[in-house]
Amino acid sequence: MESRIGAGFDVHRLTEGRPLILGGVEIPFEKGLLGHSDADVLIHALMDALLGAAALGDIGRHFPDNDPQYKDISSMKLLEKVKKLIDEEFYGISNVDITVMAERPKIKSYIDDMTEKIGEALEIDKSKINIKGTTTEKLGFVGREEGIAAQAVCLLYR
Repeated sequence: MESRIGAGFDVHRLTEGRPLILGGVEIPFEKGLLGHSDADVLIHALMDALLGAAALGDIGRHFPDNDPQYKDISSMKLLEKVKKLIDEEFYGISNVDITVMAERPKIKSYIDDMTEKIGEALEIDKSKINIKGTTTEKLGFVGREEGIAAQAVCLLYR
């Protein structure tokens, strides 16, 4: 059996007037993430990890941010497209591990819903998905609440 590891990282600026979507879940917060799509930083990092493990490039290659068809699109729809690309290469997903870096909001109470949605999109059991939140102890752009970052790793097999 062949195994391949992928890593993904993404950052989006917080801004007023947009909903905050993380892991496919809308989280009540006074700001949202700025981006061409729904700017779901968690899902973007995950997609890059999956694409990287399969040596399929990155999300910018598949879903360019200057393409009008992706304007305000749900990142969960893009994740489903990434799953199809992974399937076409005959890879299975062993597991994913995702870290969200944000001072606020705390994501703990939303993790079960995020895990459920990601499991459905990737057609894998929730036990293969781990999501956790952390702060940067008020340091840097995350600490100043200017943006949110996410990091993801995954293991594929075939």
